[in-house]
Amino acid sequence: MKKSSVYALVTGASRGIGKSITESILSEGGEVIGTARSSAFPDQFIKNDRFEGFHVDLAHIEEVKEILHPVFNRDQAPNVLVNNAGIFQDADMAAEESKWLENWDQTMQVNLRIPALISKWALERWRKEGGGILINIASRAAYRGDTQEYAAYAASKGGLVAFTKSIARDFGKDHISAYSIAPGFIKTDMAMDSIDVYGEEYLTEGMAFDEITSPKEVGELVVFLASGKVSHMTGSTFHINGGSYMI
Repeated sequence: MKKSSVYALVTGASRGIGKSITESILSEGGEVIGTARSSAFPDQFIKNDRFEGFHVDLAHIEEVKEILHPVFNRDQAPNVLVNNAGIFQDADMAAEESKWLENWDQTMQVNLRIPALISKWALERWRKEGGGILINIASRAAYRGDTQEYAAYAASKGGLVAFTKSIARDFGKDHISAYSIAPGFIKTDMAMDSIDVYGEEYLTEGMAFDEITSPKEVGELVVFLASGKVSHMTGSTFHINGGSYMI
């Protein structure tokens, strides 16, 4: 194991929630392998000798196998996996059937199948080495659903939550913990487009606060879970949505 207690693989680390997760881990002295599809990693990451970045498209399984599988065969492999990367694509029920199915297939590939595959590689290593921590970034939509054109997204995140619980049930005796985090609307670069169109007041309607949740809160929650301090909360989902949906 690395000198730091947290050595994490974080998918989708270059922007949004993944960027905040990476910042939080690095700020606590941890080490991060981050992935991005095409966007550049922030300079602060590149200049940090505790960060290593890979560009990989999670829609292409062979590319994922070639670039990420070897990470878990290193002499020192990550002891924390954060499956954060995901896609949010419109698949209206009125769309032509083949196009609609193509969207569903791609959403399931990126949001569910690839996180499950990377988790499998991590679990194989962790069972040999005496433990690890899996953190899957799901969504509020996994619990309350979404609008019909984003049903594939909601279904993929619901599947990710069920997958996380299954891992938690079977691997606790191997000292492996698994958690889901279900964010609501988070103030990221991607969300700014909606803010520009609808305004922050519209997007906070129904929330307990008059401001959109900061991605920093998600990052700090990941650091806490990665610390291993609440192993007996394995299988739990942590809801961070500004009180917009309480469960």
